[in-house]
Amino acid sequence: MQLRLANLRSFLDFQPVVVACLVANIGAPSVLFLSTLLLPISVWAKCQITTVELPVIMSGSRPLVTARIDDAEVNFVLDSGSFFNMITPAAAEQFKLPHRRAPKGLRVEGVGGRADIYVTSVKEFRLTKTVFPNVDFIVGGNEPGANAVGLLGQKFLTLADVEYDLGNGAFRLVYPGDDCEKANLAYWAGSKPYSEIELERPRRTSTNLTYGAAYVNDVKVRVAFDTGAPMSILSLQAAERAGPVPGGEGVVPAGNLHGIGHKEIQTWIAPVRNFRIGDEQIKNTHLRVGDIDLPDIDMLLGADFFLSHRIYVANGQEKIYFTYNGGPAFDLSVPQGASHQATESGHVEDMPTEEQSAAPTDAKGYARRGAARASRRDFERALADLTRACELDPGVGKYFLLRGQIRLHLGQQFLAMSDFNEALRLNPDDVDARVARARLHIAGHDAQSARADLSVADNVAASQANSRLDMAYLYLRLDLPDAALGQFNQWIASHDQDVNLKMVLNSRCWARALMGTELDKALEDCDAAVKSKPESAQYLDSRGLVYLRLGELDKALDDYKSALRINPKIAWSLYGRGIIRLRKGETEAGNADIAAAKAIYPSIVSDAKRYGIE
Repeated sequence: MQLRLANLRSFLDFQPVVVACLVANIGAPSVLFLSTLLLPISVWAKCQITTVELPVIMSGSRPLVTARIDDAEVNFVLDSGSFFNMITPAAAEQFKLPHRRAPKGLRVEGVGGRADIYVTSVKEFRLTKTVFPNVDFIVGGNEPGANAVGLLGQKFLTLADVEYDLGNGAFRLVYPGDDCEKANLAYWAGSKPYSEIELERPRRTSTNLTYGAAYVNDVKVRVAFDTGAPMSILSLQAAERAGPVPGGEGVVPAGNLHGIGHKEIQTWIAPVRNFRIGDEQIKNTHLRVGDIDLPDIDMLLGADFFLSHRIYVANGQEKIYFTYNGGPAFDLSVPQGASHQATESGHVEDMPTEEQSAAPTDAKGYARRGAARASRRDFERALADLTRACELDPGVGKYFLLRGQIRLHLGQQFLAMSDFNEALRLNPDDVDARVARARLHIAGHDAQSARADLSVADNVAASQANSRLDMAYLYLRLDLPDAALGQFNQWIASHDQDVNLKMVLNSRCWARALMGTELDKALEDCDAAVKSKPESAQYLDSRGLVYLRLGELDKALDDYKSALRINPKIAWSLYGRGIIRLRKGETEAGNADIAAAKAIYPSIVSDAKRYGIE
């Protein structure tokens, strides 16, 4: 995207900010702080910067900015780890964007490997008040999450200096004046400590990603500042140099993650003596370690690090300034089902003061700060912010949706339902609110109301929408596999390259197997899922049911035995093996399997009989 500053100024709101001389840094225990005092006062007095602020709303660990594609409002993930702007294949299909081959030699590679790509152009791309004509996007990759349609990368972020203030729900393009060459550009820090490190550039690529140096157990590592990575992660190669390797003392599995490509990566949580970057040091903490292999990168500093810091990338000075906001520097949570011992979150010990930012002045500001606090699991203060946003502007349904989601985390189901009701009163076509309320109805055993909400969402959502997947799994929870099948079909049709495809193929196989219909297609789906991940007990369990339905008892028995070797507690595999053993005349063993299945899933016999599986 070739854009000129003059064009931006004709459309966007600019706010001049004067960077003052901060002589109060004299007492700071840092060479960097002391060196700034050697500059003449005039350097500071003349430095004036101009900022363009873009609102950022955190959805979980995803920083989202709102844009418009041909008058349709969409969300993009603000991704400093992506050089190009990207859009998903599903979104390109939804907006009927033309596509052409990517230039020769252009490839996109991320944590999950390479992605298949092509190129498209958006005729009118609107960001805040600016309309950019004929903006190029790379098409490819997986769904970025949070119902975003793509990524805004360094093609946009290198238009100027950039400031990431995600903790307060803001991103800023910053234009320093001619007299700012030697100024301290951590203009918000006041008398508080700040850090300053050199901005490095990739050695083996031509991309303008944001690199710097940090130290793990006093071993130097090259870090990439990556807002698109939900969690910070240290590469296995760097971990081997620094000490915390899988299999070592205190290192525990932390589940799998995936990035832009098609493969998942295994991760661990590992103890480290210290992590140091700039003048910040975290002692006796833990880091996430993963099998990432990216050019020039030892570690990704992800959205968790950005939420706990305010970061200014001074492209002109080739420096990075940052201050500590307070709270955990790293998100050490693990995916559901992964084994993990509780660890401390890693607070910055040498930077104990939390930055006290000015309070928001309007509902949008409170909502953005509240969403950022929720993403850091600071739910009590997030709730206070969203309550204030609802009070200041009670006509915005999204504020009530956000508050309802926070209340669910706090166990306030009744109040969350009230918020979802209000969000839908204000905007009946809000698919996210419909799905959220349907999920809550299911938890409250109100199947009829849940079906009603899902029916409306089905009529409103785009065929390619990622929310189709959420709807499919809710239909399965409602014991409506035929309705789930329709949602799976729509999602798969526009996500045939997505990393989650194997999981969804397995789910579609299961829906067909339950109904006993299109078993040939079900077997194709399950075969594809098992081939992609032969060690998955869940995939083997699904295929076992297909074989059972087809009357191929020996093949079904083999799959059930394999599944139970991996996970002995799969109720459907125990039940299926029991049915097969009974059919083979092995009465005692068959009854024992069915009894074991009932101990795990008390209603499995009646549920199976309802589908004719007996």
